[in-house]
Amino acid sequence: MDKAGSENMSDLNLGQHISQQFNDELEDVRNKVLQMGGIVEEQLGKAIRALVRGDTALAAEVEENDYRVNVLEVEIDEECTRIVARRQPAASDLRLVMAVIKTITDLERIGDESKRIAKMVTAEPAGTISTDVRQELEHMGDLVREMLRTILDAFARIDVEMAVKVVESDMKVDNKYVSITRQLITYMAQDPKMIPEILDILWAARSLERIGDRCENIAEYIFYLVNGRDIRHLSKEDELAEMAAATESQD
Repeated sequence: MDKAGSENMSDLNLGQHISQQFNDELEDVRNKVLQMGGIVEEQLGKAIRALVRGDTALAAEVEENDYRVNVLEVEIDEECTRIVARRQPAASDLRLVMAVIKTITDLERIGDESKRIAKMVTAEPAGTISTDVRQELEHMGDLVREMLRTILDAFARIDVEMAVKVVESDMKVDNKYVSITRQLITYMAQDPKMIPEILDILWAARSLERIGDRCENIAEYIFYLVNGRDIRHLSKEDELAEMAAATESQD
């Protein structure tokens, strides 16, 4: 872990316990989350490249490696359960464990969406996607990959300001999804024979949009970890206002 991450851990009193073993257990869990995040990030990157290039071999690789994400989710979940049972954590320690459990669920689902995109690629022959739609999907994929990269960094550093950037980026992803959907609906109206293939592309875009939502969820968990407030069901505007106000009060 980098220096910034260690300092933020100390701010949350996550690094000071009577039992050094408890410290080690919490640190081990956080490191495994980041390890899982790294695998998910790799899976997502390969799925997007496979989608825009029509690379069935790369897509098959994503499908084959999905089990690695699932194994880590179970392993981390079991470790969190043991910590709760043995240590009965309170305050910031309990919030960390809860944030970890929720985060790995969203990371596993990002892995599932990446696999879903890969399956679409292996099912459809290369070249089905038109050049303009391919470019739009690539741009949307770049936005989502950057969101995932940023939120994993935010989790490592326990950084609310970085989490705010992810929530803001999700608005761009939503707008891109709406744009692609309109474009694909126009194509279906022009050529009904292409509807099955276009629907597959639409579902791939939907998977990217959902990945953006999952990243936003993790941003909310980080805010909860730091501030102890649950903002999951606020509107995006109210959520951003709440996060900004909390960030300003800490300056």
